[in-house]
Amino acid sequence: MGHGGNVIQELTADHSEVRSLFAQIEAHTTADQQRRDLVDQLTIELVRHSIAEEQHLYPTVRRYVDGGDDLADKEIADHAEVERLLKELEDCKPGEARFDALIAQVKSSVTAHISDEENQLFPLLEEVCSAEALQELGQRVRSAKESAPTRPHPSAPDTPPTNKILAPGVGMVDRVRDMLTGRGTAR
Repeated sequence: MGHGGNVIQELTADHSEVRSLFAQIEAHTTADQQRRDLVDQLTIELVRHSIAEEQHLYPTVRRYVDGGDDLADKEIADHAEVERLLKELEDCKPGEARFDALIAQVKSSVTAHISDEENQLFPLLEEVCSAEALQELGQRVRSAKESAPTRPHPSAPDTPPTNKILAPGVGMVDRVRDMLTGRGTAR
């Protein structure tokens, strides 16, 4: 993930990529190891995306959008639920009933979250932010995704400033683990 454009274009492109990963996961047979690889890639993308939104998008929503605190709190709660499900999914193998059930739950939660953002939050943000501000926010989101963790850490802080301080270090450890295990390289 790192598509360019303003924050809405960047995050909408991420959403399209996530939808594509769900379709690819569903296209494979139940016990296919490639499903595990795709779920790992999905996890990486969702975690990086969530961290970037929590560090930059939601503070902007809180500051500029009427009712922004409630909107941001709801979106962060959505992230926490998905991250908890992804953590459970880490220990499952393709072909296990729990694996399929968790994928279905993750897809349902993520699909609802994407719909909320694209239909409610993004239009509100466009109303209150200049084109330049949205462009700058897009760049900050892209930068955050580069150093963000790649594995779910449900107990990690999800609001600034603590998340901005801890995420790069945790992200570095995650990327080293990924490199050593080959996780996230099969696409």
